[in-house]
Amino acid sequence: MAAVMVAAYHFLGTPTPHFWGRTELRDFAPFLHEISRYGWLGVEFFFAISGFVICMSCWGRTPAQFTVSRIARLFPAYWCAVLLVVVLVLAARVGHWPAATRIDARTVLGNLTMVPGPLGLDLVDGVSWTLWVETRFYLLMALLLVLGLTYRRVVAFCGAWLLAGVISLELHAPLLDELVLPRYTGLFVAGIVLHLMHRFGQNLLLWLLLGFAWSYELTVLALRVADHAATPPGEHRPSWTVCAIVLTTCLGLLALAGAGPLTGLRRRWLVTAGSLTYPFYLVHQSIGIPLAKGLIRACPGLGVLPSTAVSVLCMLGLSLLIHTTAERRLGRLLRHRLTLDIRRQDLAVPPDLAHSSPPRPRRPSSSPPH
Repeated sequence: MAAVMVAAYHFLGTPTPHFWGRTELRDFAPFLHEISRYGWLGVEFFFAISGFVICMSCWGRTPAQFTVSRIARLFPAYWCAVLLVVVLVLAARVGHWPAATRIDARTVLGNLTMVPGPLGLDLVDGVSWTLWVETRFYLLMALLLVLGLTYRRVVAFCGAWLLAGVISLELHAPLLDELVLPRYTGLFVAGIVLHLMHRFGQNLLLWLLLGFAWSYELTVLALRVADHAATPPGEHRPSWTVCAIVLTTCLGLLALAGAGPLTGLRRRWLVTAGSLTYPFYLVHQSIGIPLAKGLIRACPGLGVLPSTAVSVLCMLGLSLLIHTTAERRLGRLLRHRLTLDIRRQDLAVPPDLAHSSPPRPRRPSSSPPH
């Protein structure tokens, strides 16, 4: 659902005038455009889901194991998406077709690190800005793993993070904002709390934490809507009431799926759809929208909605291909090799001991060597 919301926003709800050329979607499909322009809240939904899933993924793992799991999970599909966009842009140059993205070797290499924004580079894949937000969330969870993951510590961490978010909003300190992520703190905390309910059961303390996180995020959302500077002339500013209803519904669905009656829902097609979500999210904008626009240029009578439908179907097929090749094979290889390297490093002799004097010989023991 989160992926569908984001895709609807990028295809049908974008506020950019003449996004589809001379055709204005809001002129012949105003209702569809009106509901799709709130699809950007799907990103907020993703962050709440991430809080739930990453807390679940951390439990019972060391910081090294958690790092390996995140690298093997995120990078294969991301590298594949970036390289596909590069191929698309190069093909557009050869064919003298219009291309919205300009790339060079430095931009490509910087984007492969998954942090092009902090490096001052343009994004090859437009949606990848969210991965930098996720990366900082992973860092916070890794620090919590170093301390040791227990119920009490996670609860204390959630409360402290919410307090830090409030302080960050008051101080307006850029460095603190980068570390605390005050715009999304409530979403991540809500997901973590819902996982604690799923794992340990519900209690008053967790419900209070969830209520604080929900109230915090709706307040931050009001500030963001009020400062919505990207609204072009003639476009209505998003309604905070609608945003609050959508976001509350998303959190409610996550609660039903994580700690409510939908917990036992096990459908194979849902598992497949969930597997395709990440690669579809990566390719739907940077590859899917140029494809839809290309279809309109090639077949002027096709129209916006049919070309969008064809493009979405193609992106789902491409997502399946990325999932079965890059995610499964390269992800498995990365996980295996990185795990082996960590084990070898753990078994290796520390460098400071390698150059020290050899230990004195000990008397033979009858016990077997460890």
